[in-house]
Amino acid sequence: MKVAIAADHGGYTLKESVKKKLESLGLSYHDFGTYSEESVDYPDYGILVAEAVARGEYDRGILICGTGLGMSIVANKVPGIRCALLHDTFSAKATREHNDTNVMAMGARVIGPGLADDIVELWLTTEFSGGRHAARVGKIADIEKRFGRDAGIGGC
Repeated sequence: MKVAIAADHGGYTLKESVKKKLESLGLSYHDFGTYSEESVDYPDYGILVAEAVARGEYDRGILICGTGLGMSIVANKVPGIRCALLHDTFSAKATREHNDTNVMAMGARVIGPGLADDIVELWLTTEFSGGRHAARVGKIADIEKRFGRDAGIGGC
């Protein structure tokens, strides 16, 4: 499994910790930045990971900012991305089993490194259960097709 990871300045420290977890799991990853705690704009980093996952260059993506909210919003603008904001292990497991999420977001100001490691490991090792959930994920893809790439611009 290949993982793309990125953070803004608020998530930089937690990103560095999560990279160690990925290494301990023996996973290949690419760090799309940021590379310090100097202030940056989270959309510039969230889009890099979301597009790389959508293109199939990486199997999964991990995004970290102060709350995880901004990164999850950015990622979910990219067709083919199903990003979940995760701050607990139950949701990490459920969103893989039921929603086949391919990107996850976390908030460094919400959770600490120990819980983040548990969430990441569970999310990366849980398989999509398919079955009735596959049809539901298909409906999400149909919504993306219906509204297209520029759906949010000038819309509702």
